[in-house]
Amino acid sequence: MTKKVLVLAETREGSLRNVSFEAIAAGKKIADGGEVVGVLIGEGVAGIANELIAYGADRVVTVEHPHLKTYTSDGFSQAFMAVVDQESPEAIVFGHTSLGKDLSPKIASKLQSGLISDVTEIEGAGDDAVFIRPIYSGKAFEKVKIKDGIVFVTIRPNNIAPLEKDGGRSGDVAAVSVDITNLRTIIKEVVRKSTEGVDLSEAKVVVAGGRGVKSEEGFEPLKELANLLGGAVGASRGACDAEYCDYSLQIGQTGKVVTPDLYIAAGISGAIQHLAGMSNSKVIVAINKDPEANIFKVADYGIVGDLFEVVPMLIEEFKALKVNA
Repeated sequence: MTKKVLVLAETREGSLRNVSFEAIAAGKKIADGGEVVGVLIGEGVAGIANELIAYGADRVVTVEHPHLKTYTSDGFSQAFMAVVDQESPEAIVFGHTSLGKDLSPKIASKLQSGLISDVTEIEGAGDDAVFIRPIYSGKAFEKVKIKDGIVFVTIRPNNIAPLEKDGGRSGDVAAVSVDITNLRTIIKEVVRKSTEGVDLSEAKVVVAGGRGVKSEEGFEPLKELANLLGGAVGASRGACDAEYCDYSLQIGQTGKVVTPDLYIAAGISGAIQHLAGMSNSKVIVAINKDPEANIFKVADYGIVGDLFEVVPMLIEEFKALKVNA
């Protein structure tokens, strides 16, 4: 049976996040020929609605209000539930992001619905859709099928490929008016401590440093390499605990989970908690002086050597490749 699917799109600094397009692709599989409706919540978001249609949404619903300029679970839940009440969907898709992880349980509770979080793959379509998600810190995977009620899932960024953009697609864009009231939280100021550039959770290339980086200055070559490759910088908890970098860069069981095309681990021993956050990367390159380091067990390519010698060599090689390209 075909389904109507609501997909919550996320924005950052006025632009749609890539996970929004991945969520639409997931919604298409679940809809199985049914309707995929993008939902944009915020202030001044109507202008980017057509981009969701270009990536596969059949139509878009926008909810705009001054109290929605910055995310709060109270404000966004009121806005999203207003759309749910209007649309009566059979399925809902969020990104498994900071916003999605915070908001989805609240919406599921209001709907008295189950929730399948952190989906990395969808087998089949429609009523036959099977959702695959990692468990036990990525050591195993489970397959889940919904037999009754609303299908509600969050998808892990960088795992479900977005559909090809088609600028010729057209679809309706409609606004829903919602009176956002009784907010328990009001955001007055946002202070960003994370580094500028590529979003770590969506980066195709991640260069991560551990305790072996030795200092805050030791991260500078990693930043240069990441910038050269169009990627983002990450870190192990050990590096964050040692105050070499901010906790916003932490990758692992208690940090961010990333699945880039290329993960370069420099000076990271490979504790199981860190592996839980990056072991599903498509290609893993490890740089470590210790040939017995645990990181080499999951690496596709290993370089036994001093990162302060190896990373500058990589930088020079990549620069040469760019010049000769």
